[in-house]
Amino acid sequence: MALPAVLLLRHSGKTLTLTSSWSCSRRATLSSASCSCRQRKQAPAPPPRSPKKVPFRVLVHGKTLEDPYHWMSNTDDPNLLDHLHRENSYAEAFMADALPLQSALASEMKRRIPAAVSTPPERWGPWMYYQYIPEGKEYPVLCRKLENESSGWPAAFRRCGLARPEREEILLDWNELAEKYGYVHVGTCRVSPDHNYLAFVSLAWARDATSLFYTLSDENQRPYRVLCRRLGCGPSNDLPVLTESDPSFCVDITSTKDGKFITVNSNSRTSSEVYVINSANPMEGIQRICKRTSGVQYFVEHHTGLFYILTNSPMPDSKWSGDGYYLVRCQVEDIESTKWLNIILPDDDTSIRDMDIFNGHLVLSLNKRGFPLLCSLNLPMQSDLKYQVYIADLKPWYFPQPSSSCSVIPGSNHDFLNSEYRVVLSSPVMPDVIVDYDMSRHTYSVVQQEEVNCVSTGQFCIQSLELHENKIHEGYNKKECIMNSESQIWKDLSRIYCLQREEVISHDGVKVPLTIVYSRESWQQYKSPGLLVGYGAYGEDLDKGWCSDRLSLLDRGWVVAFADVRGGGGGNSSWHRSGSGLNKHNSILDFVSCGNYLVSEGYVQSDQLGAIAWSAGCVVVGAAMNMYPQLFRSAILKGWSLGRCKVGG
Repeated sequence: MALPAVLLLRHSGKTLTLTSSWSCSRRATLSSASCSCRQRKQAPAPPPRSPKKVPFRVLVHGKTLEDPYHWMSNTDDPNLLDHLHRENSYAEAFMADALPLQSALASEMKRRIPAAVSTPPERWGPWMYYQYIPEGKEYPVLCRKLENESSGWPAAFRRCGLARPEREEILLDWNELAEKYGYVHVGTCRVSPDHNYLAFVSLAWARDATSLFYTLSDENQRPYRVLCRRLGCGPSNDLPVLTESDPSFCVDITSTKDGKFITVNSNSRTSSEVYVINSANPMEGIQRICKRTSGVQYFVEHHTGLFYILTNSPMPDSKWSGDGYYLVRCQVEDIESTKWLNIILPDDDTSIRDMDIFNGHLVLSLNKRGFPLLCSLNLPMQSDLKYQVYIADLKPWYFPQPSSSCSVIPGSNHDFLNSEYRVVLSSPVMPDVIVDYDMSRHTYSVVQQEEVNCVSTGQFCIQSLELHENKIHEGYNKKECIMNSESQIWKDLSRIYCLQREEVISHDGVKVPLTIVYSRESWQQYKSPGLLVGYGAYGEDLDKGWCSDRLSLLDRGWVVAFADVRGGGGGNSSWHRSGSGLNKHNSILDFVSCGNYLVSEGYVQSDQLGAIAWSAGCVVVGAAMNMYPQLFRSAILKGWSLGRCKVGG
């Protein structure tokens, strides 16, 4: 999509985060892939001559490797630029007869994009914050309006979807920044506790809104230092707070949800260390709460004198033999002694992925046998809580979700006093839907669902994309959900497109989740082309959310499949470890097994399977292509590099 149909506001302490996934490049990607199975009418252009080879040896992990293309690491080398120009010219000539198809694809993808893009308002204190993209502009505008000046406005906004209030305050217009600097990537924006100031970069406000903590980056763009500035004072008076000397660690700053503490976090990919600052008296200094330990991570929140810490720290004296994260509570005055009052453990077949905290509720993000879930626990918890308890012992309320939901992304949820929790639900067959869950009443309401426009181009008459109501996922009390829900109008395209979840046996007997999507009308068994998507790195989940561009493939008979290989997100952290470092071969062979499954089961024609990956996922797809060239017809690798030492996270 050229523009996101829903701009998500994701929670990170007290952070307004704009997720603006500009992905115009996908158009060329999909259109190029769509041409791979066509009949070529003319002889292909001659390929460019091979680049020069310069002898170069390097010692890696005790082995000497030959790298005759090492000279390409010098991007200023004129020979490199010349080679790239020749490659681009060859690609343009090779794809020349596909230009009409590329144009048609770009046109229909653009026509699916709604004319206006806007977020529904979200309460934070006395204000309602929202964003929209002005017509003809590329970037969004952040706005707000006092709620008491607009009685009934939120409901009216929801009904009409894209209408905005007449009296609004524009806080930040990214388009103005883009006009001034030529390009803009703001990242996160943070509003001061008194709602009088807006700042953007990595920072946190003290409670009195007069002290601002921020980070500095080194020459490698690594945030390594934290400083404090008093409003009205110049940079020369900034006070140093913390300096991280380890180049493998980066620092970031946020605030606890109640605003009472500022947390300074020093993180690597696998370890973290957390410090806290009293937000009411920031000049008292910084205090370490979680000491750095290899392979151990901490995430800290605060509620009524207790720190809530999500961690994977080993528990040698515990009866629990599980793997992954659990939740602990400790008194603020006991942070140095690490005296934990309670340990909250995940239930069987469940892992804890994240947490969020409100005045009356604790929200846990869970994964149960590969499926994302959310639940809320009432706060404060009873004082006679046992030392170790399981989530089920605390009578959680599980948020009802559609049966087709694959992606569950929290909204910004800034307001600590709010009892509603905003979530964006999505799947390959369900356009993004924004849902508010009332944790006090155990009800939910659909706020907004992404609009899908019908298109019809050339010989491909795309059928009307009529949305159909989606059922509630198995495992919930459906009668209670129907009785207590304010609305149940989340809809999907499951009558047009089939969404299946299979388990593929990998080389060592491990079952790998594979999500398969295809058109019920256009797909042909053993005859359809296919695209296999992979990532498998850093313990991160593979994105299986909605993308309207994907319809251009599905409507032409393509199969799109998502392989949740080891190394990525899974039931617990062992799924990541078993596909990283020296175990990276498991990620690669998982991906190959999923490709073989698509062919052997007739989902994809044997010589029409392609692959695509982004960033670190390119290691998996690149290696799979080299090891099994007969399996994959083509590959799209959208990454910076595939160096000799790159083994994935």
